[in-house]
Amino acid sequence: MTKAKALVITGNGTNCEMEAAHACRLGGFDEARIAHISELMSGEVTLDDYHFLNLTGGFLDGDDLGSAKAQANRLRYAAVEGSGEPLVEQLLRFIGDGKLILGVCNGFQLMVKMGMLPALGSDYLKQTATLTYNANGRFQDRWCYLKVDPASPSLYTKGVEGGVYLPIRHGEGKFLVDCQETLDAIEGKHLSCLKYSDKNYQASTMEFPENPNGSINAIAGVCDETGRIMGLMPHPEAFVHRTQHPRWTREELPEEGDGLIFFRNAAQYVRQNL
Repeated sequence: MTKAKALVITGNGTNCEMEAAHACRLGGFDEARIAHISELMSGEVTLDDYHFLNLTGGFLDGDDLGSAKAQANRLRYAAVEGSGEPLVEQLLRFIGDGKLILGVCNGFQLMVKMGMLPALGSDYLKQTATLTYNANGRFQDRWCYLKVDPASPSLYTKGVEGGVYLPIRHGEGKFLVDCQETLDAIEGKHLSCLKYSDKNYQASTMEFPENPNGSINAIAGVCDETGRIMGLMPHPEAFVHRTQHPRWTREELPEEGDGLIFFRNAAQYVRQNL
């Protein structure tokens, strides 16, 4: 059986690496290493040794050029010391080898601005979408109901009935696309795997605060056509146990939080396919 190994990137403003690594272990990964981005750039750590890459939440480079834009440029144009191999080549090889990437909040912003999502036609370096300032112009910190598209190829949401309840905390979470053609392709291929919804997970909504940022078509999460690469603004790693629920002292809840299935599905996929 394959030893499932997850890698969580930290540094330059990320702040959810401990929670992400913990979620990976709870989900069934044998190893969840937290590595600073400088370790990738120096060659001390290589993506080739791992199966699941986590790009976590935070405020990369202070969001000074827009959320995650500086890190997107760093990963796209920097080279590994010594070998001279561009980091982006490692990323593309990682994807080509059938491995998994999950970007959460700042990590989702990073993936979108690199072009890794929605990656229509398997072009992982062409940016066709962005995440920008919330429609109300303010940082939002609240819990949201998220409807899952059962037809989505996303491996992370497999087995979820209805939807999930997860926290968001961001100032730039409004998902937009470059043109109607891109939006039609995302919706037509069911790549919009998560949408902000009513509390019964029956319908997506553009109403605030259920939709906290005004994302087009209420899109909260997107995957690529393989279902292995996914990004979302809500934080699944922040709800893996009942005590993380805002009403855990007042409601009877399952021991596991709604976000844990994302990591469990990833670990199962690794063991069965890699």
